[in-house]
Amino acid sequence: MAERHLGQRSKKGAERWKKHFERQKELHRQIKAAAGEDILKSRNFRTTREHIQHGNMTVNNHCMNVAKYSLAFSDKLHITCNRKELIRGALLHDYFLYDWHDEEHVKLYRFHGFRHPGVALKNASQDYRLTEREKDIIRKHMWPLTVVPPMCREAWIVSAADKWCSLMETFHMHRGHGALLQKLRTKREEEGDR
Repeated sequence: MAERHLGQRSKKGAERWKKHFERQKELHRQIKAAAGEDILKSRNFRTTREHIQHGNMTVNNHCMNVAKYSLAFSDKLHITCNRKELIRGALLHDYFLYDWHDEEHVKLYRFHGFRHPGVALKNASQDYRLTEREKDIIRKHMWPLTVVPPMCREAWIVSAADKWCSLMETFHMHRGHGALLQKLRTKREEEGDR
């Protein structure tokens, strides 16, 4: 009897895992369709894999998570929006291209929350063709720190997803590979000193 119950639980767990895996696969497909030709392939966007965001999460992982959660929030809450612009804005919302934890950015550290949306928008505008909606997402994702509230649904969704992901990362409920990257960087620097 207990074995049968255990088998049913294992089967349910496997079904849940399969459903989760299929959902993640579909989210990746949507992200790739919306941004695969320019953003995901660009050298600058790939450099976000080298910078730590919150906890041990890289900026790249954080932005990918924000894009996925933005899509999930939109679906779960039945919010009609432009999904392509939602994804692209989410991927570029933290496109500031520096590690705000580095010593050279210590002065920025105190004001990072206020300043980085403008830096991200400037960088993204130089590297990609952005719509007004995508610009609004990037510029206002830190609301209320940005003072002026978002002007479109997509920006509100990304702002909420960003706050959720940041909270989960800060409390180490979402984990990235940032600690491993930091170890590799330190090892490279040590080998370079020899």
